[in-house]
Amino acid sequence: MTTPTSPGVGSTIAAVELGEEPQTRKPRLLQGGLLALPALLLIGVCFVLPVGNILRLSFIEPLAGFGNYVHLATDPLYFRIAATTLRISALTTILAVALGYLLAYVIAQASSRMRSWLLLIVLIPFWMSVLVRAFAWILLLQREGLLNAALLSLGVIQQPLSLLGNETGVLIGMVHYMIPYATLPLLSSMLAIDPRLMAASRACGAGPVRTMWRIFVPLSLPGLAGATILVFVLNLGFLVTPALLGGGKVIMVAQYIQFGINETLNWGIATALATSLLALVLLSLVVASKFVRTETLFGAS
Repeated sequence: MTTPTSPGVGSTIAAVELGEEPQTRKPRLLQGGLLALPALLLIGVCFVLPVGNILRLSFIEPLAGFGNYVHLATDPLYFRIAATTLRISALTTILAVALGYLLAYVIAQASSRMRSWLLLIVLIPFWMSVLVRAFAWILLLQREGLLNAALLSLGVIQQPLSLLGNETGVLIGMVHYMIPYATLPLLSSMLAIDPRLMAASRACGAGPVRTMWRIFVPLSLPGLAGATILVFVLNLGFLVTPALLGGGKVIMVAQYIQFGINETLNWGIATALATSLLALVLLSLVVASKFVRTETLFGAS
């Protein structure tokens, strides 16, 4: 005959079976908190305090209260800047994720040796400065650049294309920069897919196209969602690439924030823009979490 045990006794027995005394759990938690304290202090000093100061300035300079935000919402200039930022960010996200999906699929289907080389090629841009890449695109896209010279010599065009100082050049530079950020979450999600599922689908009579759309694509959706969110959020804060490839004719939010702080010294409007940009990023993550589980948002299992 067995004697029922209370929940407290049961937890004690479980702790003893795991080799851990109940009295030691609180000290362990305390030790874990002390170990995390330096990181929390670093985050507080380097992130929370500056962001809090930006938020404070947006409510006191030069207009008190919500005056700066009302000015942002009513001035057509800021509306055009926000519309340009959202349009370029959305187009860049679509193109980068589409190209990243194809690249990640090729890498996932390659042999182990070839996969290593392809992955190395994808990672090489991370080791190059964004400034170097922007100047490289200037050399390629200018009217006397290599791209126009090649197209003219092949007879594809009759006069040089205007690829700099407009949104076309900005899109090319931003998509090139974002492809690795889109590829890596997608590749992580694709490598986690059991290849036997595709083999089973083919064995049941499904063709390669149907297998791709009914099996592979749905299983890669967590990586696709993570790549889309990551690329879109990073696009919102682009500064160097639009400034150089846009030639001052394509103004995004980050450029105007930099201009307001360094040139016009309009800290109130600049910090209000920065706060609005941060709020948009957080809102994007909240909306995404409604459709994709946060623990699998970036391809985590």
